[in-house]
Formats: sequence, structure tokens, C-alpha cells
Amino acid sequence: MSFDRRTPMEPMHNAARARERRNRVLAISLSVLVVVGLVGFGSYMVLDKSEASEKKQDVRAEDAKAPATDQQKPADGPIEGLKTWDAKKLTRNHVTTPVTYPMKPPVGGDHNPVWMNCDGEVYRKAIPDVNAVHSLEHGSVWVTYTDKASDADVAKLAERVGRTPYSLMSPYKDQAGTIMLSAWGNQLTVDGADDPRVGRFFAAFVQGPQTPEPGAACTGGLGTP
Repeated sequence: MSFDRRTPMEPMHNAARARERRNRVLAISLSVLVVVGLVGFGSYMVLDKSEASEKKQDVRAEDAKAPATDQQKPADGPIEGLKTWDAKKLTRNHVTTPVTYPMKPPVGGDHNPVWMNCDGEVYRKAIPDVNAVHSLEHGSVWVTYTDKASDADVAKLAERVGRTPYSLMSPYKDQAGTIMLSAWGNQLTVDGADDPRVGRFFAAFVQGPQTPEPGAACTGGLGTP
């Protein structure tokens, strides 16, 4: 005849230990799930912020090609009134002496080794031709106007230039038209800031195919607006 030598409390203790083990395993499992969830969420947030940052930079970079909804595409056909010069005949030597250009404002030719800053700069005073031409070589659009331009037109053009990388704006006393837009080898006279050809000119020539040095800097040069 056999007897159970365990005391009456042992089964209770064993059951308590079993519950404790189950609770410990459950707690560890939950902790692992929480950590995995946090890591996954953190990775998502990092990727999301990275994509948002890239999109924000792309918006600024692409703004030069489409700064406004009223801007028509170059594929819409030739721009009425556009004057062009043979790019092969526009010399590109760096010189430190004055240069006499055959057109005003100039659209190319020899120029100063230092460019005018053209990262959406709006200059309130006239700037040197020899430095502005260097900016055109880098693919910028140069907006110029005389004192006959209305304050409203000047303000609208300044707003467009200010949000468009690779563009600059300044008054120009001796030009033929009240408002003119220049790029390397290309020039246009417009009637006002609301002329639809303004948007088309920007679309066609801001870092356009006429650019002798695409991607060259428009900062780190000369000038403070």
C-alpha cells in the first residue's frame, strides 16, 4: 500500500509556479510584439519624412519648369515675337575687361568669370551685363524692365522670379522694350506681367536646351538683391 508523500500544499505551489511561468511567457511575448511594432512604426515614419523631404526639394527644383498653372508648355509651338541668335556665334570667353554687346540686354558672348547670383534673385538696381551674361550661360532667365513698367507688373514679375531657381530680375535703362526676358541666345519683349508668353518663356528656357553649362551654380557668385 503506497502513500502520497507530498504535502497538501505542493499541488497548489506547482499550479502557482505554472501560472507564473505562463504569465512570464505572455509578458515577454507582448513585449516583443510591442518592440517590433515600435520599430516598424519608427521605420515607416523615417521613410515617410524622407519621402516628404525629397518631394519638398523636388517641388523647388521643378518649380523652375512649372512655376504657375498659367504657364504653357514649350510644345505648344513657337513663342510669338521670340528673337534668337546662333549659339555657335556667341563666344563664351572669360574676360575681366568691359564687353560691348550687340544687343541690350545681352543674350550671350564673352563675360566676367563671376556670375550674378540667380537663384530667384530680384535686384532693385541695375547689374553689370558681363556678370548677368555668365548667369545666362548657366541656364538662367533674366527679366529686365524700364521705369515705364507699372508697379503692378514689376511686383508680379518679381513674385515669379522669386519662386523660380535659375532666374534673376533687374531694371535696365537702355533696352528697347518696357519688359524683356532674356536667356542664352533668346530674347522676348512682352506687353506686361500677365502676357501668357512670360510663362512659356520660363518653361522653355529656365535650364532649357539652350544652356551651355547645364547644372552650373546660380549661387556663390556676385550680388545681393
